[in-house]
Amino acid sequence: MKILVSTDKYKGSLSALEVCTIIGNAIRKVDKSIEVVVGLMADGGEGTVDTLVESEKGIYVKVRVKDPLGKVINSKFGIIKKDIAVIEMALASGLWLVPHDKRNPMETTTYGTGELIRKALDMGCRKVIIGIGGSATTDGGMGMAQALGVKFYDENENLLGFGGKELSRLRKIDISGIHSHVYSTEFLVACDVDNPLTGRRGAVYVYSPQKGADKHMVEELDKGLINFAKVIKKDLGNDIRNLKGAGAAGGLGAGLVAFLDAKLRRGTDIVIETTNLRQKMSGVDLVITGEGALDRQTFFGKSAYGVAKLAKEYNVPVVTINGSVLVSREKMGLENSKLFSGNFSIINRPMGLEEAIRDSRKLLEKITREVITFYLDATKTAKKRLIR
Repeated sequence: MKILVSTDKYKGSLSALEVCTIIGNAIRKVDKSIEVVVGLMADGGEGTVDTLVESEKGIYVKVRVKDPLGKVINSKFGIIKKDIAVIEMALASGLWLVPHDKRNPMETTTYGTGELIRKALDMGCRKVIIGIGGSATTDGGMGMAQALGVKFYDENENLLGFGGKELSRLRKIDISGIHSHVYSTEFLVACDVDNPLTGRRGAVYVYSPQKGADKHMVEELDKGLINFAKVIKKDLGNDIRNLKGAGAAGGLGAGLVAFLDAKLRRGTDIVIETTNLRQKMSGVDLVITGEGALDRQTFFGKSAYGVAKLAKEYNVPVVTINGSVLVSREKMGLENSKLFSGNFSIINRPMGLEEAIRDSRKLLEKITREVITFYLDATKTAKKRLIR
């Protein structure tokens, strides 16, 4: 028997590698003859760098970059398969880096994300995977482009500074000084939202209030991004205003497409492709996946959903083992519920979050052994009936 274990992290508790290792060891304790194949998963958000570096035995590169407010901090990205860089914009331009009382998307910049990209290009990486969740910014990726050598000017030919406040002043873009390796590099962006750049469903109205924008800032920032898109179309010939996903990460999605010719794709699809999960899926009898919390958001492109959809193509049954299960099969909808043979939580009795995190290893091992024992007994019973 062959079982594929392909889970995401349990946020705040266990990394994807730890979850997969615990499940794999528990399976072998039940039956040593079972072949366990591991495929770490991530959805392009927080933890993707760690997951891909651990999965592909890559390396970390430490970099000093500007945070969203311009303070120099320590950051990192990963390199896998010799020349593929894996970057999380949140490690340089993330909301978590900005204290609550200083959150202001008029001032915050994606410059640090550009510095990570620049370092990767300098090191010879010719494929760059960028996760863009959790941003503190609404600058359309202007800061990112500035770090890569793009110049932005106002009506008086003065160079613009940093932050969303500069978007409305933009009149001219000069890309002649952009990093020389940009045009020989493939950029893939993990983007699981389809928001356009501007308007009521755009980057500003949907996401900027959580980054510190008040009503006046929202109006100004949206006008700024409208102007940003207009100048990009005039000077670069790219129409990114209504592009699906352009509004991700305060418009960074739009900036990555406009300046780097990046491709926006679902994070799970990128990870599945990068880790060769399709090949690992071949010939398995059961797939175990899961994440910290299986909920409604799971079905908008999270890891467990991506793995289950892939398993469906191979007609392999899937069970999830999660930190918690917060959605019933009825609430999943008929098609989504068909993807899973069962959804299990490590929580086996009423307990607080702190206790669940503290005992997560023991709880995960216990539920895994129970699930596998049941699965093996059910399989044996089915085989006996077929023989009769």
